[in-house]
Amino acid sequence: MSDYVIPEPEPKEIDEKLSIELRHLVENAVLRGHPSGEEKCDNCRYYLEPYNDLSYCWHPKLRILVGGDWWCQWWEAIPEDT
Repeated sequence: MSDYVIPEPEPKEIDEKLSIELRHLVENAVLRGHPSGEEKCDNCRYYLEPYNDLSYCWHPKLRILVGGDWWCQWWEAIPEDT
């Protein structure tokens, strides 16, 4: 058997950089981890997979993974089929 011990995970420089970038996105987008009334990501037109708790938001100003119960200022209702 090997004596190799898996080291504890530690954030790398790229993790810190991404954290700062995402924090700016949150501040600029008014992205919240809770719904605003009936408006939430999983009933927004930009939520790619509304049947999943987490999905990709394809709004041009976000384009990140979001939670279904989240909300942002760019929420738009899903258009009804005509």
